[in-house]
Amino acid sequence: MSKSDQSFLRQFSLLIAGLGVLTLVLIFTAWTIYEHEPQETNPNAAQQLSASLAPNGAVYAGNTGRAAMLAAQEAAAKAAAAQVAYGGTTDGKTIYDSLCHSCHTAGVAGAPVLGNKTMWGPRIAEGLQTLIKHATDGYHGPDGNFMPPKGGNPALTDAQVEAAVKWIVGQAK
Repeated sequence: MSKSDQSFLRQFSLLIAGLGVLTLVLIFTAWTIYEHEPQETNPNAAQQLSASLAPNGAVYAGNTGRAAMLAAQEAAAKAAAAQVAYGGTTDGKTIYDSLCHSCHTAGVAGAPVLGNKTMWGPRIAEGLQTLIKHATDGYHGPDGNFMPPKGGNPALTDAQVEAAVKWIVGQAK
């Protein structure tokens, strides 16, 4: 090996060693910074832990258990009723004012305007059950009009949809 080769190998070895030391210094610095940063805390961690540790069911025995079971069923029924739109009302006008008016006042997406007998006539001729089905399941008309299922509010019950349709149809007669 010539002197220039030896000089190159020595300088290259020093460069590699220097880069290795620099890498270790950078890793140590990053680790030190990470250790001194405040750790992120999840405010819901305790609730999530207790929910995952809670039993999935309950044992109801005797009269005490029967009473607890009835109370649990009543609580579940109340919770389910709270999930129904507009407090479960079947007043068609209330449902129209809360949801349907957005499209049926301005004719959005080809929606027939409330009270417009010309627009509602052919639809009413198809029958009330067809209109209720279109309102419940959604409808894409041949002329590009569109009715989302349950007016875009899946929390509506079928009885609420039917009440709203009947009220709207009543305005067009």
